[in-house]
Amino acid sequence: MSIFERYLTLWVFLCIIIGVVLGQTIPAPFHWLGGLEIAKVNLPVGLLIWVMIIPMLLRIDFGALHEVRKHWRGIGVTLFINWAVKPFSMALLGWLFIRHLFAAYLPAEQLDSYIAGLVLLAAAPCTAMVFVWSRLVNGEPLFTLSQVALNDTIMVFAFAPLVALLLGISSIVVPWNTLLVSVVLYIVLPVLLSQVWRRLLLARGEDALQRTLHALGPISIAALLLTLVLLFAFQGKAIVEQPLIILMLAVPITIQVYFTSGLAYWLNRRFGEAHCVAGPSALIGASNFFELAVAAAISLFGFESGAALATVVGVLIEVPVMLSVVHIVKRSQGWYQTGGAAN
Repeated sequence: MSIFERYLTLWVFLCIIIGVVLGQTIPAPFHWLGGLEIAKVNLPVGLLIWVMIIPMLLRIDFGALHEVRKHWRGIGVTLFINWAVKPFSMALLGWLFIRHLFAAYLPAEQLDSYIAGLVLLAAAPCTAMVFVWSRLVNGEPLFTLSQVALNDTIMVFAFAPLVALLLGISSIVVPWNTLLVSVVLYIVLPVLLSQVWRRLLLARGEDALQRTLHALGPISIAALLLTLVLLFAFQGKAIVEQPLIILMLAVPITIQVYFTSGLAYWLNRRFGEAHCVAGPSALIGASNFFELAVAAAISLFGFESGAALATVVGVLIEVPVMLSVVHIVKRSQGWYQTGGAAN
């Protein structure tokens, strides 16, 4: 892991502090930036999200989809978790914790927005960080690559309908036009552009692709940190008045990670899949494409919404919680293989 990946939680905490301080002391520039919109899409954030997302998608080889048949059991488990379990279980956890258990301690006008943010987070399977998690558990690289490519392909078509369905079930009104614009802007176009760019780079050799990825890394990181500063500048008042909001939002997200990763891991063992596939399957099933979730939350509900804050909490706890899952997967390899799975 790079220094940024290893200490992501620390950087997010620093962004919270910087954003809150700047938002409270010099609010005018941030309100001006928040007003730079076209069709409810904030232009500064849209640009920053593209700078974040495209380098991640540049790593994905959609040509690896033919590898799916080699690990069909692990692929099937991960797809089941990502698209049939994770979004629905998060909607249930949001309803339980946000609308009931924690409702008395949260701003009443933001309850629906918090749930919407949690749903957006769960409906977007991770694209980039799973390669790190897979490497840490000695996962099968081709399985990880083909699974991520398949998830990204499905996300182009399933993200908007799934989000609309779950938010409709939760009685949250979602403007379809804005949701579809978000999908096109933050999934379809970045996927197309990144794959065209990838082909052009590979035409000059693998080294050209790797040099480009290496050069874009710091720029992508800076874009993420700037986006977080902007978000917390707008969320500063809510955080100062109720600092436990972040902790309360972290509870359902944390439970979700352990539940989905544990279920995926157990199902792979039950179906006799190899540990080198079960590990990344569990991790892909648990982690989120938080960059997309943040962008969609801002487009749909705005900078100052509970939805935007909820998605950012997902960024905050991503590394420590996922590293704990990595530790569990590695420590349990002996138990896993006694279930009859191959090495």
